Amino acid sequence: PCALNGLSFKVPGRTKVACVGRTGAGKSSIIQALFRMVEIEDGAGHYESYIKIDGVDIKEIGLNLLRKRLSIIPQAPVVFTGTIRRNLDPFELYRDEEIWSVLEEVSLKRMVMGLERGLETDMTVSSSVFSVGQKQLICLARAILMKSKVLILDEATANVDMETDEFIQKKIKEKFAECTVLTIAHRLITIANYDKVIVMDKGRMVEFDSPYELLVEKVGDERISRREGIFVDMVKNTG
Repeated sequence: PCALNGLSFKVPGRTKVACVGRTGAGKSSIIQALFRMVEIEDGAGHYESYIKIDGVDIKEIGLNLLRKRLSIIPQAPVVFTGTIRRNLDPFELYRDEEIWSVLEEVSLKRMVMGLERGLETDMTVSSSVFSVGQKQLICLARAILMKSKVLILDEATANVDMETDEFIQKKIKEKFAECTVLTIAHRLITIANYDKVIVMDKGRMVEFDSPYELLVEKVGDERISRREGIFVDMVKNTG
């Protein structure tokens, strides 16, 4: 069976949207479809399947263009072989001042300046240079530098401590205020202030609203008043 089934939703520009659901619900498949790691098939019943960004069908443009316009901060931080500079600017598009500026933004400038070779430090054995949390900050710095209008977070803070999690969330709010953000959520507390939540189950969207409205029967309620719902259950299970 298809990983995503009859999934249809619209996200207005500059909206912060979280995607939640149990393991196997299809959350990560949305990311694969967005980056065209897997091409989507037309569905049964003769309806056309497509993803449009700014009205452009992503099937109609080249992969190079598409993937340069999207930024992702993945669950396991992706570090390339080569130098710190190459990790931040793989396409050699930015000046040194811009690279140092973004390192300062993510509180890594002093540490990198303290390394013997600075930006030219080899990251082939990255664990000897950075911790997991710091590698995630490198991924964040890369995304800030790219200035993409669409940012995807794939449980980006699932493997870091609460302090780094808080710092990353704060920077995302600050630096990507004008961007559309899609987050595959791991800790529900991090998406409490999002505009919308997509609740997935077996490849389908079963709930779609603001976090608050998914939890209450009527607007104005100050406690969880909705009795049924996957999102309600998930929040209650967090204690």
